[in-house]
Amino acid sequence: MSALIKSFALSALLLLGSGAASAYTLEEFEFDSPQQHDEFRELIAKLRCLVCQNESLAGSQAELAQDLRNEVYRMMRAGQSEDEILDFLIQRYGDFVLYDPPLKPSTYLLWFGPFVLIGIGAFVVVRALLNKKQTRDEPISEAEREHLQALLDAKPAPRSSDS
Repeated sequence: MSALIKSFALSALLLLGSGAASAYTLEEFEFDSPQQHDEFRELIAKLRCLVCQNESLAGSQAELAQDLRNEVYRMMRAGQSEDEILDFLIQRYGDFVLYDPPLKPSTYLLWFGPFVLIGIGAFVVVRALLNKKQTRDEPISEAEREHLQALLDAKPAPRSSDS
């Protein structure tokens, strides 16, 4: 039994280690100058991970993000400018690939969608609160009042001590 536990523990450690070994680093990309390295980092920071969506391409661990970093690196090494690379990625993936998309009719939903949703939520909450204030308790009838008084006046039954 002890050998089984040891082999399981070793397998678990190998699986955990393999995930860390496959994590990316920017050191795998080679540049001719520190300026090129900085330009690459700035460019991938401007791009959104298409899988994670709330992370930049620079910080994402997704496989697609690594593929896009490789593509950006390859295009930079081929001598394409930042604008050419951005134009290619926008043409391929749309404005959503930009972490800060431009304000134009096709991106209104990205820019104003959250505010519209917050406005709708606030409207629903305010309306619910106002409707709750408008509903009033109806007074009880005389028969109900007498019944309640009779219940209050009734003496409780004596408790037996046989518990």
